[in-house]
Amino acid sequence: MSIKTSILIIINSLIAFVIVVLAFSSYKEFSNVLNDRILQQLNSIKTLKKNQIEHLIQSEWQKFESSELYNQNSDSIPFILPDSIKKINGIHDFTRYHPNKKTTIGFILNTKKGALIKILEYNKIKNILFERTGMGSSGESYLVGSDYRLRSESRFYPNTIPYTLSVKAENAIKAFKGKDVFNIRKDYRGIEVYGVSSRIEIKNLKMAILSEIDVDEVTLPLKNLKERLAGLTFGIFLLAVMLSLFLTRIITNPIKNMQKSLKIMAEGDYNQTNDFIKNSTEIKEMFDALANLKASLQGAIKFSDDIGKMNLTTDYQLKSTNDLLGKSLLAMRDKLIEFRNNEENTRILSQRMLVNGMENERRRLSRELHDSVGPYLTSLKHYIENKVENEKIKKEMKKIVDDTIAEIRLMSNALMPAAIDDFGIGVTLTNFIENIKKSTTVTIVYEDLTKQENSNITNHQAINLFRISQELINNSLKHSNAKNIRITLSEFDEFMSLFYFDDGIGFDVTTIKLGLGISNIKERVAICNGKVTINAAAGNTTFEIELPIES
Repeated sequence: MSIKTSILIIINSLIAFVIVVLAFSSYKEFSNVLNDRILQQLNSIKTLKKNQIEHLIQSEWQKFESSELYNQNSDSIPFILPDSIKKINGIHDFTRYHPNKKTTIGFILNTKKGALIKILEYNKIKNILFERTGMGSSGESYLVGSDYRLRSESRFYPNTIPYTLSVKAENAIKAFKGKDVFNIRKDYRGIEVYGVSSRIEIKNLKMAILSEIDVDEVTLPLKNLKERLAGLTFGIFLLAVMLSLFLTRIITNPIKNMQKSLKIMAEGDYNQTNDFIKNSTEIKEMFDALANLKASLQGAIKFSDDIGKMNLTTDYQLKSTNDLLGKSLLAMRDKLIEFRNNEENTRILSQRMLVNGMENERRRLSRELHDSVGPYLTSLKHYIENKVENEKIKKEMKKIVDDTIAEIRLMSNALMPAAIDDFGIGVTLTNFIENIKKSTTVTIVYEDLTKQENSNITNHQAINLFRISQELINNSLKHSNAKNIRITLSEFDEFMSLFYFDDGIGFDVTTIKLGLGISNIKERVAICNGKVTINAAAGNTTFEIELPIES
């Protein structure tokens, strides 16, 4: 994803988020305020009508009690009331006893003349309920009986007897329990309305008053607000997209130019001289920094080229204390100087060791010839000069010649065993160790696990393995005071392994003298691309050598 796309997505996402949050918050706040206002207004209307109805009924009752002009005998009532009702003085709901279920509120007063009854004129209550100030086009107030049926005429169903309409809703139920309710619910028509309800506080008159207004009428301003907010949101978002496109061009064009320049530099061309538009101080500073980087890299490349040509006397001036590339190049030059010096010292040391090794080998051969072959030849010369005829002495002369031949063969094998070419390293080491056993009391156990046929050990590796084994055995016999030596030579598909053990006094690898042959062993392993692990502990000195099978 390009930086331009990323900036556009981030900026516009943030703007869209802020706009949506603000719009939603405004809509939610307006909705809550509207709900509160409507419910407060409905509650005020309900309370007013409730008080008016209660006042009307109470005043009519007082007139009924005080004036016999209003009194009517129960016989004049067009329906029959049960005796249980007639015995209770007060205001009652007679609707259920009316043959046509017309809303009927009446008064009962028991006197010496009998039960006096008056029917309250319904139109007086209807006038109060149908007063629609503040109720909008869909609002209404109506009375509900304890049987949850209407007791006042519905303005939506004027030709329907109210008693036939059921209103068993949460508002009415809680109102009869003495709880005033403010909520949004479905009315007796099945339409969602804002509603408030309250019980009529008149003894024996079990009625509740409900005031309602349709949700659709109330939320019409909310719908208009939602449409306006949607249009405003879209307009602001569109403007934000246009502004962000303009801003991103200002920001990203210089970055694209720098990207182009860096790509050219990444391809190794540090000599480009392109001029770019620098439309701000920050952009100018970026390209100045890029130019400085280019100059620094050019100097570093020249210095690297001199180092590559081994011109180690060249110098490089650091651009600053934070010039890590320059410091690394200077460190590389110093390391190369040190390496060249060490290489020269190593070359001289190797030549010296080679010469010393050759001289030591000559000295050893000279001593062996003098101490072993020399006496045999001297004795043989003595017998020959004396022209020996004795058969016994001739046998002794023959034995001297055989011993001389054996000694020369032993010396020849020590120099370069011919068995390596004929029989391989396994058999050669076996013969060599068997000869060593004859001249020492140290117990030497050798295990040959090389392939007897189709062995992949090269002649070069075999000679080095032989010399390493020879060096290790000589060191153990001369320096370690070991009583037991164990050697295992194994050949696998991908590598060969030489394991050497003795129970001598051990040695310190860090301070061992080069003359003991450890350096020679390491060099032979290295030229065969192998690895050696040395454990020089007393009583458990081991050498583990692995050489790869050469293809």
